[in-house]
Amino acid sequence: MSRQPGDQLALVAFMQAGNTSVYAGSWRHPATEHRYLDASYYADLGRLLERGLFDLMFFDDRLAMPGIHGGSVADAVRYGARPVKLDLSVVLGVLSQATSRIGLGATYSTTYHAPFHVARTFGTLDHLSGGRAAWNVVTSVNDREAQNFGVNQHMSPTERYDRADEFLEAVVGLWDTWEDGALVRDRASGIYADPSKVHELNYHGAHFDVRGPLTVPRSPQGHPVLLQAGSSGRGRDFAARWAELIFTGDPGIEVARNHYAEQKARIAEFGRDPGAVKICPMAYTVVGESEAHAAERERMFLNDLVDPMASLTLLSELMNYDFSAHDLDEIVTDELVDKSTGIRGLVQNLRTHIGDTVRIRDLAGHRATLLQGPRFVGTATQVADQMEEWFMTEACDGFVLAATHLPGSFEDVVRMVVPELQRRGLYRTEYTGSTLREHLGLERSPAAPRQPAGPAHV
Repeated sequence: MSRQPGDQLALVAFMQAGNTSVYAGSWRHPATEHRYLDASYYADLGRLLERGLFDLMFFDDRLAMPGIHGGSVADAVRYGARPVKLDLSVVLGVLSQATSRIGLGATYSTTYHAPFHVARTFGTLDHLSGGRAAWNVVTSVNDREAQNFGVNQHMSPTERYDRADEFLEAVVGLWDTWEDGALVRDRASGIYADPSKVHELNYHGAHFDVRGPLTVPRSPQGHPVLLQAGSSGRGRDFAARWAELIFTGDPGIEVARNHYAEQKARIAEFGRDPGAVKICPMAYTVVGESEAHAAERERMFLNDLVDPMASLTLLSELMNYDFSAHDLDEIVTDELVDKSTGIRGLVQNLRTHIGDTVRIRDLAGHRATLLQGPRFVGTATQVADQMEEWFMTEACDGFVLAATHLPGSFEDVVRMVVPELQRRGLYRTEYTGSTLREHLGLERSPAAPRQPAGPAHV
């Protein structure tokens, strides 16, 4: 694979429906707006990103307040370590009416939701947004989430991905229970829809039995776009089988190039077209009117805004392991890796990037500060130079941009970086389609041929 003249990169905004951006210290920034409990806040952000011609804004989620660290939610509440998470179906409902072109995505868990519920939620969003829905598929991360759904302990990674594969089979099958052209709506004859084009699913697996059909007709995109961010070997296989946009966390360009080539090869091994799947790392942009201005902004973010306890609180949440008994300078051992359910892929990535010696503070900083992805710092020209290098040398197909503060980070990108990317021919100057699939250059999903249902056939 190689870049062709006219290829353009994708831009995705990584959102949180709560008190911080992905950057855990963003709530302390003097320019951050604390309107996240107001519908107009999300509407304004959506319209801003749409002016910047972003492909998609998608929202991360957790199903519990961080409370693994020290066995309490106290530090999450005290230090603002993402204690607020609003219901995303409502937030995206607001955005579907406030915007008209940008894609709208939400994180939903395959571990603590049911396939019918998720299929109906995203099928409905796809209709009401005019074909702009995306589902970020996750398997959830910790025991706190399990306990909010009446389960004492979170499943092992193997169990979660086995369940997730069945979950996707069932959801995609439900989206296909209505064929195109099923709706007749003939007032004269009294025929609303053609029953020969609406089918029961009758999915039977080890984890799910789903009868169907879905109560939502086939949606504008056929299937909402599927996002996924697995970093472990099983997670990368899952993404290769299902994802249409893969969200990565590679901190450096060489690591990203290797990951890009390896993931594209896995996609091909699953019989899919690697060119039809976008791979986009998370990145921060710190843009200034001058190089010195940008450097000063970066120093403020790195030095002052994230309390170390907030970092450890978020690390414990992600890893499903209580780090309160560990010192920040303690080395992460293989024994510690084996104790937590989510740490392995992250540690592997960090060892590749910084060497074999990874300390607790490296892990914590990776999750809570600006260390989680590449950081493009400088003037608009310098930031565009860095993004162009990543894109043109096949380290990525675009970027998932995270905000250091809101709405200012995205205002800087829209006002300064987007025009520079457009000048270079690397980014659209207008939306040429109306659906998210059209923005991403993806075909509308055709309905699967009708055949016996079940894990081997869906």
